[in-house]
Amino acid sequence: MGGAAARGEPRSFVTAPTNAELLDVAREAATVAGALLLERFATGATGEVWTKSSPTDPASEADTASEVAIRNVLGERRPDDAVVGEEGADVQGRSGLRWVVDPLDGTVNYLYGLPAWTVTLACQDGAGETLAGVVYDPGRGELFAATADGPWTRNGEELPPRPRATELSQALVGTGFGYAVERRAREGEIAARVLSVARDLRRIGSAALDLAWTACGRLDAFYERGLNPWDAAAGMLICARAGLEVRSLPAAEGLPAGVLVAPAAIADELEAVVRPSGR
Repeated sequence: MGGAAARGEPRSFVTAPTNAELLDVAREAATVAGALLLERFATGATGEVWTKSSPTDPASEADTASEVAIRNVLGERRPDDAVVGEEGADVQGRSGLRWVVDPLDGTVNYLYGLPAWTVTLACQDGAGETLAGVVYDPGRGELFAATADGPWTRNGEELPPRPRATELSQALVGTGFGYAVERRAREGEIAARVLSVARDLRRIGSAALDLAWTACGRLDAFYERGLNPWDAAAGMLICARAGLEVRSLPAAEGLPAGVLVAPAAIADELEAVVRPSGR
């Protein structure tokens, strides 16, 4: 018996994983990290806390421990994939796939004991298309998931379509704010405009949770600027598979680019309201 296989050499081809297989990896990584975080959350054992981009942008030992747990799963199951995480160094891959990882989205809530935080990660191809992603809320035991070619699910079950707001005046809108003082002031002006035309506004403190809740109908719409790929990739895919409009907001007037998710009936109106100029 001859050839590369007989000599124990690598084959010249690799079978690409299906999106469902990638989603299975994401589920495992998120649940392992979520269990670790939930145990620490219950006891208040967050460990050392430090700040990153500003005094209002914290991270903790819980964040880094969660990311280590996720990277361990990815390293075992997808060792050739690239990894880009919020807390750790980027890992170069050779498969053409990359994982974007937020091990604890909603760190401020977590540190204050507020039960509104998630673990989220997604796998993307070389063109940046999200193939599979999850948003896991350990406190409520809810795992929101989707693939690019399948339905979105909550705890593995497809849910029936929810009624959506058909007028902005009846829409409950979610948002978030940046860490820089100057940017927050501008975003506050936009939030005031939204409050004047929508049913109400919510600032939950986890963009991934905002997106998952928009998908399942707990919010009607969501917008935020300055999100990183790991903050929003999974949630945006889940919303798209739930039938919502998912739009990019271009950078404008000193504010960074962003994302807007809404039912088609109100997407244009909401996008006009959240433009920096309000037009």
